[in-house]
Amino acid sequence: MDERARTLLKVLVERYIADGQPVGSRTLSRASGLELSPATVRNVMADLEDLGLIASPHTSAGRVPTPRGWRVFVDTMLTVQTLDPERMAEMAGVPGQLQPDQPQRVIAQAAHLLSNLSHYVGVVTAPKRAALFHHVEFLRLAERRVLVILVTPEGDVQNRVIFTAQDYTQAQLVEASNYLNAHYQGLTLDEVRGRLRVEVDSLRDEIAALMRAAVQAGTDALAEGSDQVVVSGERNLLGVQDFGNDLGALRKMFDLFEQKTQLMRLLENSSRADGVRIFIGGESGVVPYEELSVVSAPYEVDGRIVGTLGVIGPTRMPYERMIQIVDVTSRLVGHALSAPR
Repeated sequence: MDERARTLLKVLVERYIADGQPVGSRTLSRASGLELSPATVRNVMADLEDLGLIASPHTSAGRVPTPRGWRVFVDTMLTVQTLDPERMAEMAGVPGQLQPDQPQRVIAQAAHLLSNLSHYVGVVTAPKRAALFHHVEFLRLAERRVLVILVTPEGDVQNRVIFTAQDYTQAQLVEASNYLNAHYQGLTLDEVRGRLRVEVDSLRDEIAALMRAAVQAGTDALAEGSDQVVVSGERNLLGVQDFGNDLGALRKMFDLFEQKTQLMRLLENSSRADGVRIFIGGESGVVPYEELSVVSAPYEVDGRIVGTLGVIGPTRMPYERMIQIVDVTSRLVGHALSAPR
């Protein structure tokens, strides 16, 4: 695209975001600030249509962005200004920052904050707890069946039955648990796993195998306990012009918010991104509706990514503002959860 075509595409998308109506050549000619006749604008629009960036709905002579057009706009034409977190919090009626009294309350407040600011749906995953190793015991249940009892620093107890490649006596199991408790207490499960890789040659095979099984059991238990996502503002989508009357689409969206499994998968993908990430329409492979987009970002606690949050709304959303909202909220949540409690 040349600069003229880029300008007209940018103006067309911005007008469509603002008005929700297909944009005609006459409107585009006036709004662009370029000294172009409607006929010249029509020719450029035809070129943009040939590139697959805009399309003409069958009910209108105007044009609307295609998913590809949205992607070009988001990737190359947005100019997002940094918004002060204090100002953003004031706009939402939150005094200064999210209140760090309880992590679960912070997450609920953040989802509500995202929903209030965006007027769409706010979603936040609960922070993943640091998987600290504190205490383990092994109990022989039967031949090659062992109960692993894991105790977290907070006193939570997790039980897992594992099947071993060989049979162990209870004395061997006690020896393995004593070694683990003496050498690895206070480390994260990832650190224990790393140490085991280095030290495995110096350990007897049966002890090393039990240790690896215990670490994996702890990791699995932690993963099961952290699959939580808080959703706020689902009803905001009922008032969105783009699909307020499409009952089938609304039903799909509410199923998505209710079951949450797909949301967790989408947000888990976003947690690996650096900063704000935008999924347009069906790009995510998770959101089941082409006219729905997701703006998401990971949040950190003490320098470690522990969760993800975002806004779900129509593809025709003001992306600059959504990016600001998501970016600032991720920093507010990280600050609240990192604060001493």
